[in-house]
Amino acid sequence: MDSSHTTIPFIRLSELTSRISATINDAFRLQTFWIIADITNHTFKSGKNYHYFDLVEKNNTSHDIIARISAVAWGTGATAISQFENATGQRFTNNINVLVNVSVQHHSVYGLQLTLHKVDTSFTLGLLEQERQVTLQRLVKENPGFVQKIGDTWHTQNKTLRLNRVIQRIAVVCSSTSAGWQDFKHTLDHNQYGYRFTVDPYFTLVQGEANAQQLVDRLIDIFQSYIPYDAVVIIRGGGSQTDFLLFDNYLVGRAIARFPIPVITGIGHQKNETVADLMANQATKTPTKAAELILQQNHAFENSLLALQKQVIIRAQQQLSIAMQRLGKVRSTVSQTKSTLSEKKRRLSTLSSNIAAQSRLLLADRNKDLQQKRSSLKTLVPMFLRNQRGYLTHHISMINALSPQSILRRGFAVVKTDGVITGDASGIEPGSNIQIILSDKEINATVKSKNEYDGHDFKI
Repeated sequence: MDSSHTTIPFIRLSELTSRISATINDAFRLQTFWIIADITNHTFKSGKNYHYFDLVEKNNTSHDIIARISAVAWGTGATAISQFENATGQRFTNNINVLVNVSVQHHSVYGLQLTLHKVDTSFTLGLLEQERQVTLQRLVKENPGFVQKIGDTWHTQNKTLRLNRVIQRIAVVCSSTSAGWQDFKHTLDHNQYGYRFTVDPYFTLVQGEANAQQLVDRLIDIFQSYIPYDAVVIIRGGGSQTDFLLFDNYLVGRAIARFPIPVITGIGHQKNETVADLMANQATKTPTKAAELILQQNHAFENSLLALQKQVIIRAQQQLSIAMQRLGKVRSTVSQTKSTLSEKKRRLSTLSSNIAAQSRLLLADRNKDLQQKRSSLKTLVPMFLRNQRGYLTHHISMINALSPQSILRRGFAVVKTDGVITGDASGIEPGSNIQIILSDKEINATVKSKNEYDGHDFKI
């Protein structure tokens, strides 16, 4: 419409926007504000080093957006974003919650927007760490016996498992497109020791907390394969802080802590440990480091075998040297023994000859003595028998003379009391009955008196 034909008073749009800009800019001149908001619709113009994005606030319950405003960062703001990314390892991108310092501006063309000046890195790191600590506390509370914290050390069932001294069969949980998977395989396949491995990949998405269940499902697949793996390796090739949120997930941490095969992590981060690292048997920084840990494990075993081999060789050489010394002594002893035996044999031969000659002489002498004794016996035996017969006759006469009958016939008598022969008068009292035996008679008598007798008046 041609403005020259209207009678309604009006102003141009540029004039109105200029007034709005002046009013708003005057109201917020030299003021900055610290605000907490989420990033959305982020784009980055690398040629100009400009960031364009929206800042939004969501309802804590419904998560509906209750406030939105456009924002830009350039110059010092772009530098602050770079410093934020370096400090946190987190890209400045969509769906992160930040504490930023901004100023309010209005432009006639671009409208109302905020200009970012600073980013509080500790706020973002604090939120992530807070969520991580909540997950760790939940793991301890809901998994007694599988997860414990003693002092500053985390103890899990998986950590109690002892790595095999030789690791040969490995299950790897990773992304099929991950550079970390290629680094891991290359390190194992081209190791300087010539070790050979069987590596089975279990591919899954390893980015984004929403994919945590997929990673847990791969661990279940490994368990249900019933393949006797020496270790399970979980790897990815690096990324921003939010890229690692998957590894701070409760389900992932619980699955690793309770897993019955030693788990090695090589997630590719260079800063704080993830929950997965704390729950695993061994934690390394990168996929390459995880492969090097396996190589070191096997090489340590090889070194122990070589050391044992060296000890065996040294011990065998020592024993061989001792045995050779003993053998030398034995040979010397055998040589001396042979010489001694030869001398003994010579002496024995001489002694045998002497014994044979002396035996013949001795037998001749003994035979001569025997003949002489036989001749003497023929003469002496009858004489000896006659003498012995005389002695025997004498002894018979003596025995007969001393027999009770001979004694009784010479006038002696035997006294009995109560039918028992006695020679002791102490038991015989006056009035006692006694029996007196003579050579041909037995007299029964009564004792009238008993007197002492010294035997001096005895006459035959």
